Amino acid sequence: FHFLQEFKFGGVLADDMGLGKTVQTLALLQKQKEELKSTDHAKTSLLVLPTSLVYNWQKEADKFAPKLRILMHVGSNRFKDAYAFTHFDLVITTYGIVRSDEELFSKFFFNYIILDESQNIKNPTSKSFKSIKSLKSRHKLALSGTPIENSVSDIWSQMHFSNPGLLGSYSFFQKEFVIPIEKKKDESTAKRLQAIIKPFVLRRTKSQVATELPPKTEQIVYCEMNESQAELYESTKSEYRNALLEGTVNDNAKGNQIALLQGLTKLRQLANHPKMVDADYTEDSGKFEAVINMLESISTEGNKVLIFSQFVKHLDIFKSYFKQKNIPFAYLDGATKDRAQAVQEFKENDAVKVFLISIKAGGVGLNLTEADYVFILDPWWNPAVEQQAIDRSHRIGQTRNVFIYKFISKDTVEEKIVALQNRKMSIATSLITTEDSFVK
Repeated sequence: FHFLQEFKFGGVLADDMGLGKTVQTLALLQKQKEELKSTDHAKTSLLVLPTSLVYNWQKEADKFAPKLRILMHVGSNRFKDAYAFTHFDLVITTYGIVRSDEELFSKFFFNYIILDESQNIKNPTSKSFKSIKSLKSRHKLALSGTPIENSVSDIWSQMHFSNPGLLGSYSFFQKEFVIPIEKKKDESTAKRLQAIIKPFVLRRTKSQVATELPPKTEQIVYCEMNESQAELYESTKSEYRNALLEGTVNDNAKGNQIALLQGLTKLRQLANHPKMVDADYTEDSGKFEAVINMLESISTEGNKVLIFSQFVKHLDIFKSYFKQKNIPFAYLDGATKDRAQAVQEFKENDAVKVFLISIKAGGVGLNLTEADYVFILDPWWNPAVEQQAIDRSHRIGQTRNVFIYKFISKDTVEEKIVALQNRKMSIATSLITTEDSFVK
């Protein structure tokens, strides 16, 4: 980063997922804050990212760079005056908002413009790309675990953002590089392109950094519910809350407990995907989108993933998505007759990168060291159950570093469960021997 900055170049940080692109960027921004003089006009940087990552960046910034003054330029009551940006070190916003606030942003001169998941601008005819090109800054950085998703042409717009002109115009690039490399499989052209972009792209894979990584890394991914999902969640919550409050008057303790459990289960399902509660629900779910996005970045690296959920209904939603997209997967729940077959399929078939497992069925007795990513789709009251699931892949015989991602819907009962888990970690074994004792 500092080398590029010194020579006025932009760059692309294309490390594999889980190697800390966020932390590296925050370290850079913190150093900028310390080094820029107060008289310097352009000291505010802009970070543009997909909506699903806003909260994660905010959390990481609080943790690793607490002194950075950050403006969250999201939501409907955001500033409409670019002068406000001068009071902050970093403005965080989304690709969608840059499109709608293009006029506001283009009036301002930033220190850094940083794009996270920069493959979002891979299409040079898209509105996102055009809006971002209208912004002005001293330095530019693009972050992406998957800078080239489908075609060589993906890299052009990210390079044109970070180092305009390096790869010529889009039509020149198509003619000079894309067609020879993709259509004619021309190795020497591919090498030439690689030589041109190499100084500006830093890409490290997990295996290269393995010695510096802890054996397992756990991270919580906060997912924003989308609008219709959030509305459904809130109305269900009020409905149950009112019913319980009225119930206390009638003093029916047993009935109350059942209603409470019913309500909590329903809220947990809505936080995952409203389709689990209402089969006619047609919109998407924030968590579902976040999981699919992450899966896409992992699958390009060729790694294997275990996906755990307590709800078979939740796994079914993923199952039908994979079938529709022709993505091969292995599947295991309590009703699976031939467990060995499912496990063998995942272990031995290279095409099968994903294993959907219900946490109760797959929590014990499996040895799945082929996987180096574990996704936990919904938190469970008992942290020990989750640990067992994680240990499917993180056990003796595992030579790779394991990354565990827990997906939590923001502003829902799931956040409360995580808080509860943290409190219970120390006393988990003595406190929660069975699930039903939690109600007591």
